[in-house]
Amino acid sequence: ARGAAYYGMARRGRGVRIRSGAPRSYYIGIESAMPAVPGMPAPLKALCVVPFGMEEGTSASLPNLEFGLVVGEPAEFRFLSSTVRRNDPVGAMIEDWGDDLEEMSPLEVTLPADGDRDRTIPVTLESRVTELGTLELWCVARGGGDRWKLELNIREGEE
Repeated sequence: ARGAAYYGMARRGRGVRIRSGAPRSYYIGIESAMPAVPGMPAPLKALCVVPFGMEEGTSASLPNLEFGLVVGEPAEFRFLSSTVRRNDPVGAMIEDWGDDLEEMSPLEVTLPADGDRDRTIPVTLESRVTELGTLELWCVARGGGDRWKLELNIREGEE
């Protein structure tokens, strides 16, 4: 309880706050919009959503990039990370990464659909690194109405 109280005071500028940032850069895998070839997976690009060193409690948005989000049925989200690509800004699209990125465990979820809407919704992305060590990736529907949250633990050693 004392730690929580001190943290609250430090957030208000009445104590020493030790800051840290994301220990890696984090990316979400984006499948290329190419015609499907049976037996071949779609090429995967990596979109930087959290740059190296992004502080806890901060967020970033990608308002100029729009993606199709599938809702109402199971979907797999692939996340990647890197300790060597420290200069990628939010929104950097990486096509050929070689050994620079390592794939994390995929996140499989069924995002709720709202009524009779289309199953593919145009969205933009917003990322946030929380004080608890999680990456929140928000998918925001065009017009800002609906929002879906994907959550990933990014604390070192807790995988």
